[in-house]
Amino acid sequence: MKLTFLGATHEVTGSCYYLEGGGSKFLVDCGMEQGPNLYENKEIPVPPSELDFVLLTHAHIDHSGNLPKLYADGFRGAVYATSATVDLCDIMLRDSAHIQMFEAEWRNRKGKRAGKEEYIPAYTMNDAIGLLKQLSACPYNEVVRLSDGVRVRFVDAGHLLGSSSIEIWITEGDQERKLVFSGDIGNLDQPIIKDPTYLSQADYVIMESTYGNRTHERVVDYVPALAQVIQKTFDRGGNVVIPSFAVGRTQEMLYFIRQIKEEQLIHGHDRFPVFVDSPLAVEATSIFQEHYGDCYDEEATALIHSGRNPLTFPGLKLSITSDDSKAINEDETCKVIISASGMCDAGRIKHHLKHNLWRKESTILFVGYQALGTLGRALVEGAKEVKLFGEEISVQAEIQVLPGVSGHADDQGLLKWAKAFQENPPAQVFVTHGDDQVCEIFAKRLEDELGYRAMAPYSGTVYDLKEGNFLEVTKGIPIERTAALRKKPSTVFDRLLAAGQRLLQVIRRNEGGANKDLAKFADQINNLCDKWDR
Repeated sequence: MKLTFLGATHEVTGSCYYLEGGGSKFLVDCGMEQGPNLYENKEIPVPPSELDFVLLTHAHIDHSGNLPKLYADGFRGAVYATSATVDLCDIMLRDSAHIQMFEAEWRNRKGKRAGKEEYIPAYTMNDAIGLLKQLSACPYNEVVRLSDGVRVRFVDAGHLLGSSSIEIWITEGDQERKLVFSGDIGNLDQPIIKDPTYLSQADYVIMESTYGNRTHERVVDYVPALAQVIQKTFDRGGNVVIPSFAVGRTQEMLYFIRQIKEEQLIHGHDRFPVFVDSPLAVEATSIFQEHYGDCYDEEATALIHSGRNPLTFPGLKLSITSDDSKAINEDETCKVIISASGMCDAGRIKHHLKHNLWRKESTILFVGYQALGTLGRALVEGAKEVKLFGEEISVQAEIQVLPGVSGHADDQGLLKWAKAFQENPPAQVFVTHGDDQVCEIFAKRLEDELGYRAMAPYSGTVYDLKEGNFLEVTKGIPIERTAALRKKPSTVFDRLLAAGQRLLQVIRRNEGGANKDLAKFADQINNLCDKWDR
């Protein structure tokens, strides 16, 4: 039994863990790295074709985004996740594949003129569609046996629709070890979805630390705060533009605005329109509405039972096509525009900023974290001028931040989740999914305040779960020091090698089959080899 740390170690994105035990080889999460990366990540220690299955905590791309690449490299096992996560992945991984292919097309168009080699995307739409067929839905709170030696249970993490912490029991002979992967732990009292589930027993805990050194700002009530921004902006004749993440945050904004309209908190602009300008957000909202039975909290469920939809209201307009999007800015009516991306670095939001940033009457309202280096961060920090589509735009609009809106637990919420294990302290807590120093800071707090044995591993660290000791302890390898040694982007030949590894696995799995079938299989392989052996 061993656990190998691969991604989201001393970094916030790229969540990925490899486990061997109970006769199985599997991953927990297979996420894409996003934004600045400090350290090299180790590769999965076995060919993807040897993996038996993957467990997925939730649909965010930093946890799920490399699953299509895993498929492209030969993985054909099941990916187990909650039902809502399966549905969200269906839209989010297709969207990610579209972005990968669009970027490859753009780079190759430029590269061809410069005589550069063809750029191959990390994966294609076909890879994403192939992976989606491998997704398998598991209900919350039920123990599922995945093999003779591995059982799992998904419990609500309160972070995103369908998000989960995962309990894993691994058995070998008379030895059993229980691991708990926190996933991303949600903030308390979020609208729509339930609060995090608190677990109380594990031999080993692997937990996130995104906000391990910060306490969220508090507002008395989001609804009056948002209503005040809308009222003030409309009274001066402007628009409220909300850059918002398509999945999660957009639905929260709709929930708040529905309440504002029901309680008639906006005066003089009673029928104001609200535009959701993001095809992905529109699809995600539909999925939110389908999963009220397994994911909604008591308040949202009560609305459903009373015959009201928590995410719709009079004046809500959904923009799908580019023509729909363009028409929004041709309408001079005061309006709320909710559009992706949430950090303003891509997507339709940039067009709405171009039309509103220069207007003193308008407000740009930020409702989520803005990473360093993004356009959103520049605006929040007071930029006076920004470039959009090659044009310098003067920032005259009011820039506002709605504080306290976060899908992640802060340091107090993380400690509360970890404290639930105090009566049966785990043998070891591993702290991941946080900025470089935050991981260390939070691990120290777990030791000092809760008395746990805690550490923050780097990628490549290997732990023996049966013996309770480290087989390998690595140090972080800064990316800038190894730029010349970094692996080149995947090529078509790499995919051919992966296909060969998968073929070998298929051959091994057919050991003991009928001689007639094996002979036919061998002939097919030899014919293929004859065709390509040149």
